[in-house]
Amino acid sequence: MPEQETRKRRASEPVDLLLTRSEGSHVAVEKRPISTSLGAFFVFARGFVGLFWLAGFYLAWPTVAAEEGLSGEISSFALWVVIAFGGLASIVSMSIATLVYRGSNWARLVELFGVTFSIITSAVGYFANGEKITIDTTLLTLALDILVLLALSSRDARSWARLPRAQRQ
Repeated sequence: MPEQETRKRRASEPVDLLLTRSEGSHVAVEKRPISTSLGAFFVFARGFVGLFWLAGFYLAWPTVAAEEGLSGEISSFALWVVIAFGGLASIVSMSIATLVYRGSNWARLVELFGVTFSIITSAVGYFANGEKITIDTTLLTLALDILVLLALSSRDARSWARLPRAQRQ
């Protein structure tokens, strides 16, 4: 009977075991796993779609400002604040996606924390405030966040991101 190459993980592992580099416990993945590629693609797509959302927001702003009763200077200031922060968030998201694709473990962890926070925010909004999850509001971003979380938290993605750069292809 051939020796098993990977060991099965227990249901609960000590935190120090999860945080240390486990070089001998499994076969190191030297080629970029599909989960890392898909996770990076979804993060990049989310940032890119954010730029389109900002363009739509810019076009719809006169109607929104009129409904809210914002005057000229305040309306202009509010618009540019939203566009500046939204544009910065989109650029940061696409940069993190590029770093994740190239194998940065810290970028993978930052993205995992970010999507976890986004999922929790959506859940709290739904359960506590009665916000609806629809296709028009948060369903697409929530689905992408869950896909990114599943892809980037896989064992292969973790192993590949923790490999020294010289061993990655």
